[in-house]
Amino acid sequence: MLSFKMTDDRLKLVRNGKVIHTISPGEHPVTVRKAENSYEMRKGSFKIKEKTFSEDCFRIKRISVYDKGALLLFDKGRAVLTLSDDTLKVHFEELDEYNRLIVTLPALPDEHVYGTGETFSEFDLRGVKTDNWVAEHENERCIARKIRKTSLGIKDGKRKEKYSKYETYYAQPTFISSRKYWFHSETTARSEFDFTAGDRHTLKFDSVSDFYVGFGDTFEQVLSGLTGLIGRQPPLPDWVYGGVILGIQGGTEIMESKINRCLDCGTKVAGAWIQDWEGRRITSFGKQLQWNWEWDSELYPGLDESIKRLRQSNIRVMGYCNTFLAIEKPLYQIAKEKGYCVKNKDGEDYMVTITTFPAAIVDLTNPEAREWLKGIIKKNMIDFGFSGWMADFGEYLPTDAVLYSGESAELAHNTWPARWALLNREALEEAGVLNDVTFFTRAGFTGTTAYSTLMWNGDNHVDFSIDYGMPSVIPAMLSLTCSGFGVSHSDTGGYTTFKKLRRSEELFMRWGEMNAFSPLMRSHEGNNPDLNAQFDASEKTLLHQAKMSRIHASLAPYLKDLSAQNSETGVGMVRPLFFYYDEERAYTESSEYLLGRDILVAPVLERNAKSRKVYLPGDEWIRLGTGEEYTGGEYEVSAPLGTIPVFYRKNADKKALDTIKKTEEFYNEILS
Repeated sequence: MLSFKMTDDRLKLVRNGKVIHTISPGEHPVTVRKAENSYEMRKGSFKIKEKTFSEDCFRIKRISVYDKGALLLFDKGRAVLTLSDDTLKVHFEELDEYNRLIVTLPALPDEHVYGTGETFSEFDLRGVKTDNWVAEHENERCIARKIRKTSLGIKDGKRKEKYSKYETYYAQPTFISSRKYWFHSETTARSEFDFTAGDRHTLKFDSVSDFYVGFGDTFEQVLSGLTGLIGRQPPLPDWVYGGVILGIQGGTEIMESKINRCLDCGTKVAGAWIQDWEGRRITSFGKQLQWNWEWDSELYPGLDESIKRLRQSNIRVMGYCNTFLAIEKPLYQIAKEKGYCVKNKDGEDYMVTITTFPAAIVDLTNPEAREWLKGIIKKNMIDFGFSGWMADFGEYLPTDAVLYSGESAELAHNTWPARWALLNREALEEAGVLNDVTFFTRAGFTGTTAYSTLMWNGDNHVDFSIDYGMPSVIPAMLSLTCSGFGVSHSDTGGYTTFKKLRRSEELFMRWGEMNAFSPLMRSHEGNNPDLNAQFDASEKTLLHQAKMSRIHASLAPYLKDLSAQNSETGVGMVRPLFFYYDEERAYTESSEYLLGRDILVAPVLERNAKSRKVYLPGDEWIRLGTGEEYTGGEYEVSAPLGTIPVFYRKNADKKALDTIKKTEEFYNEILS
């Protein structure tokens, strides 16, 4: 419990009788500026420049304390500090002439920090600066570099770029510290967090906004406090745990034949995800989609009846949608006539190029446009029979756009993914299907934790590269958990494919091994399916997927409990090792993760590997499938293709152990 105490004009923040921070008159805790940004967007990637006009460092003139709060009077303006249980809220007044805020928080040299949304190349952010701005994770520069490397025969690079080179789909002004506190700002503007100094964290916001700092005795309490403020995800529908969700394209006949072939091999099939249900277009980038959210009955004849038949066999069908409209299709013509799209400065519909073609954006600040798009989702997707969909994109709102609401597009840009998630969530709730239908999002910001039901880790490369391929998925999931979004998964096998960057059978199987021990198991054909090994590439891949799908399905009771726990407490289904183990290695480990409290997953992340080094924190561990017992330390363990190093706690609770033992039965089938 937090409290304030004044001693000799010094304000002390006290928690459970211990002073955790002090501040005095004469100190300069706040800097404000007048500034403006210029933005250049190309295919969702941004170049941002800032011009500063003035800067003021405010000195504290006087401090006063009142019940559950304190007041800091500056040279100009003031800060109102309010306490609620273990959370401190800081609110600024009389600073309206400024649009930049810089605050510092005390830090320790050995402190670690995590979060700020979704990070792929780094997990522990100490030592880097983060740019909290929603964008494409893969920009043209990174793709061009990858093409050059693959053309030279360079595969699976382990060298990471400078952190400043990366952008991310999911940015959020939030982090947690190894000192067991969390931070969150209410800004919607761009922000920059500098974690490079040994004694302080410098946080810059492109608006003067309230922020919160919360504390806990455990990391579970830290996450519960954070998510109690920003929101939590509902439990996933039970059917998603029934096995694998097959990524399939090409039409009704292809979908049904692929499902049947998998069933014949003993695969547990929970569903089929058909992203091209609304049609497809062939471009230089690959097999892309017709963004017109109506059933393409020519490509998928009889799909409505097929969905009903599959559902009778406990197999669900999922679709795809986003906020764009294909300009040559009927829905855009309706939106254009009614004025439902985002405008440019000339009052025309703003055309945004995503990969190779332009598209219009539905204006989510227009109430009529929102209801129109939501109605399309309810009629053409929910009523049609889909049990879920990929709610893609959200990163592409141009900062010079003109919105129906009159809002600044610069300040609305980051919020776009959360607005998109809210629209999808409302569609589920208004249709009364939240317990049975789900959707998964790629982009995110504050609000996404409360509105979206599931994240996926975006367009990973179809390789073992450390910053864009399979290894990058683990820090992505962990950083989402540390930002308050506790349910995430990845495309089995990755997505981004080029002529010389194509998915191997080995990669697909290794990724499937990992996803069998994740919240959701779903595959994707990739942007160039014909270049990639798919689940039916060979008898070997089919049988491998069948076994992994059965393992995943056997974990259903354990995963359902984790989903319910995440919904109630916000702790997350996938968790970092440091949540429970106060060991230096645990604070930096990003190639392993805990699935709940009791299962440690250490995927094989290199080509042609027959083993991997595994770090086990101090506990009693049993390797799944072999029964070998381990204590804390580093071990080289055997892991030929078809197996994955997974360990469970010997002292796990009985309910978890019962499920794990049943999973072990299926795992032993693989080993035999």
